[in-house]
Amino acid sequence: MPQIVGDNMSARDDLFNRLCMACVSAGCDLDKVKDSLYIILANYEITDRCTEVALLQEDINEMLVKKFLISKMVKGCSERTVKLYGDEVPKILAKIGKTVDDITSDDIRLYLAKRMRIDGVTNTTADNELRYLRSFFNYLMAEEAVMKNPTLKVDKIKCPKKEVETFSEMEIELLRETAPDERIKCMIEVLFSTGCRVSELVNIKLCEIDDGRILVHGKGNKDRTVYINAKAQIAIANYLKLREDANPYLFAGGYFNNRLGYKLMWWRDKTLVAPNEHLGKGAVEHITRHIGKKLGIRANPHKFRKTCATMALRRGMPIEQVSKMLGHEDIKTTQIYLNIDAKELEHNHKKYVV
Repeated sequence: MPQIVGDNMSARDDLFNRLCMACVSAGCDLDKVKDSLYIILANYEITDRCTEVALLQEDINEMLVKKFLISKMVKGCSERTVKLYGDEVPKILAKIGKTVDDITSDDIRLYLAKRMRIDGVTNTTADNELRYLRSFFNYLMAEEAVMKNPTLKVDKIKCPKKEVETFSEMEIELLRETAPDERIKCMIEVLFSTGCRVSELVNIKLCEIDDGRILVHGKGNKDRTVYINAKAQIAIANYLKLREDANPYLFAGGYFNNRLGYKLMWWRDKTLVAPNEHLGKGAVEHITRHIGKKLGIRANPHKFRKTCATMALRRGMPIEQVSKMLGHEDIKTTQIYLNIDAKELEHNHKKYVV
């Protein structure tokens, strides 16, 4: 039977105290379990974790995380995505406290349980962290850096399903009617017509608009063609008639003129601020929220995107084509846009089910 030597008594006592605290937190009667815990622990030799081993763990994990992030960059993931993985994966590994070779499914389950029960994070946050780990271990398996993927045995965490928020047809017309100027009218029509992301919208160049088509630069540096309807084409033409600059972007940044009703943004030497730059994403967020607030409507660029997708699906566009229009890699992502309310479901049930 293993013995606990004198040098390890402090480690044993520390573990004993921690277990007692856990029992109290769980609502157990400490007096009933305290003696049993002490007897059980007496059968084991307990030592503090070696600092050198811990440092080695950190070195191995850090090296593999760096390689993982490089693979994400090479794959074409956005800077934001790479940064997200770079922030989250090391934090998770540090809390688990093992090298990737030694991490088990139980370690991951215990980590997630602590995050939800002790740290109080939501199921959605915990599931996102599991997703980061899955991506990391999938990479390690592909590179043969580990022999097993411990995330495969960990079930996906159930998350509350969020209702997809879209504009009603009445709200769409109100937004069109109350747009204060030609630039914002153009912005609204392009968003409704293409369903493009705000990052794609602000990066549209005039040379990339051609005969009802726009070349947009999507996530991961992936280009695709989106299409604009007649309303959007007319709105673009009306807006460009008022432009007096040589900015290459559809939505120019740092440039306004009196005909459009904006203030000029100049440096002291009378040169334009960023004359060749596009409007920022934050500016589009602000503009859409502002016009929505005036109408008592919650508005943001992503809601335009969801509305475009939902309307296309309702009017019969195959989901595969909607997915391609939105630039989704996985059709499962597109399925969240299937926003069907109870009345519509009842109507379609009577129509299609005998």
